[in-house]
Amino acid sequence: MEYTVQKLAIIAGITSRTLRYYDEIGILKPARINSSGYRIYGKVEVDRLQQIMFYRELGLSLDTIMNIIMLPDFDEKVALKEHRLKLLEEKFRVEKLLANVEKTLAYKEGKIDMEDKEKFEGLKEKLLKENEEKFGDEIREKYGEDIVKQSNEKFKNMTQEDFNKLNEIASQIKFYLGEAFKHKDPSSELAQKAAGLHKEWITQCWGTYDKEAHRGLAQMYVDDERFRAYYDGDNAGIAELLRDAIFIYTEKK
Repeated sequence: MEYTVQKLAIIAGITSRTLRYYDEIGILKPARINSSGYRIYGKVEVDRLQQIMFYRELGLSLDTIMNIIMLPDFDEKVALKEHRLKLLEEKFRVEKLLANVEKTLAYKEGKIDMEDKEKFEGLKEKLLKENEEKFGDEIREKYGEDIVKQSNEKFKNMTQEDFNKLNEIASQIKFYLGEAFKHKDPSSELAQKAAGLHKEWITQCWGTYDKEAHRGLAQMYVDDERFRAYYDGDNAGIAELLRDAIFIYTEKK
């Protein structure tokens, strides 16, 4: 079976413009161009589009997807098994979150008691999943599997009070950084206050503290554009200020 852009777009539930864009960037070329100048797609292209859409559903960028599917040893069967595993993980997470919502409704209606720790079931998994997708590889490379497992277990076992405290510390860090940035002095009292709070924050997250790991994390805030964007916001240079403040802080301690 062959399809024009319009027909393939309809069965795939996407726009014709998307298919044309995929052709332009080279991630999905048509099988051929017919005598009337129409793009024509066959079975191979339909299967490739399905793979692209699977990866898009998993939150991958087009650049990342292209790097994956263009590899000489790309195996569709292996990719499908990976998709299945990730979807099962997502199904488990959603089911757990749904169970939490139903339990909370029963609690609000006075039908059951609910411990504070139970209120975070499903929500913590979502945060862990997002962090894993964004930063998992980098954190493991820098600090090892044991640190990651220890941090994840500590996060899962947090009480509501612990969770609120962690968020409060994060807010305080950004506040003191914002104030310190007005003077751009990493050795200032405000900047050093932010560095001390950051030590407290990672100790809460990791369950332990290591000076060199703290310095390494601070450097990653500058090197990795995702971390840098989080701290910089509308003021480029805040991530660097935090790094320099942490370097000074750890030298003194």
